[in-house]
Amino acid sequence: MQYRRFGRTNISMPVFSCGGMRYQYKWKDVPGWSIPGDKQKNLEATIRRSIELGINHIETARGYGTSELQLGRILPKFPRQEIIVQTKIGPSAAPQEFAKTFEKSLSNLKLEYVDLLGIHGINNAELLDYTIRPGGCLEVAQKLQKQGRVRFIGFSTHGPTNIITQAIETNQFDYVNLHWYYINQNNWSAIEAARKHDMGVFIISPSDKGGQLYNPPQKLVDLCYPLSPMVFNDLFCLSHSQVHTLSLGAAKPTDFDEHLKTLPLLDQADEVLPPILAKLEAEAIKVLGETWVKTWHVGLPSQEETPGNINIPVILWLRNLALAYDMYDYAKMRYNLLGNASHWFPGQKADRVKQFDLRQCLINSPHADKIPALLAEAHQLLGGGEVKRLSQE
Repeated sequence: MQYRRFGRTNISMPVFSCGGMRYQYKWKDVPGWSIPGDKQKNLEATIRRSIELGINHIETARGYGTSELQLGRILPKFPRQEIIVQTKIGPSAAPQEFAKTFEKSLSNLKLEYVDLLGIHGINNAELLDYTIRPGGCLEVAQKLQKQGRVRFIGFSTHGPTNIITQAIETNQFDYVNLHWYYINQNNWSAIEAARKHDMGVFIISPSDKGGQLYNPPQKLVDLCYPLSPMVFNDLFCLSHSQVHTLSLGAAKPTDFDEHLKTLPLLDQADEVLPPILAKLEAEAIKVLGETWVKTWHVGLPSQEETPGNINIPVILWLRNLALAYDMYDYAKMRYNLLGNASHWFPGQKADRVKQFDLRQCLINSPHADKIPALLAEAHQLLGGGEVKRLSQE
């Protein structure tokens, strides 16, 4: 395993982390006695494999159902100083609820402290306010830190870059969990802001939200050759020194295996990546046109600024991925989350686009005249049954 300094925490962080949202028994809390033995054995085998590999950062959240409870049966068996444990708790308008939830998390984990406490899902201005206002959730976390029950405080986010940057610029957080990978590089300016504040940078879900790379389309496999899409994406992320660790979201012990192929390549990234990056860009230009590839995102409104709350940037982005790289399954899954995932994936689909006049909100786009038709096309291409977030299933 290779390690990187996790910003001002000075923790020696493995470049891969064992994310805790896919090996648990259920997404909802259930009594411990009802967890089947085989499910618990799988989790424990996954954790043991992780630590054997040197992946000693175990990351979970109160919102991950039975994950904390199940981890509480295995984590105390390891020397405490040899593991890095992170859990995450969502911000609340009532700080006392945040404090109560933390007590539940620590009780589930059967630990005296957590190394990293993330305020989970600072996705919009309201949730940021719940966190940083006087007497808010951040103050609760800081009190826990003074008590020795939390070592470092960070936040996780699925929000827009401006909200992420606002949170970073408070200089009150030691690290950030955010989305950034090859197919979605929007948050690079937030990563740069985190670097200026010497914060740890943890990348959320690079293999799932980063393109369902455990089940890639053949076209993407061919374009990423001689690497697998998963190894390509890992290497792309870790070739940037500002990135410290990637969450692997393992569901079983063997889920680490493909990622491990990245480690010998880290020193060769400057040689290995450019030919693959060139193939990916050339294919996008071939399918979509150079002008579109380089300017499609310019001047697009947020969903709050758009009639019908249509999330134009996300819909066009998903259309691009489907057409350029045959990433239809991924694009359909994400598209059909729109309207069903609240602030975790905001905005609406384009099923009613013909009912709205988008001219004013698209006034700054060089493609304003054709975007309404492209949105309608995207809905025909990607629309289908509603999709729920995993935690809602």
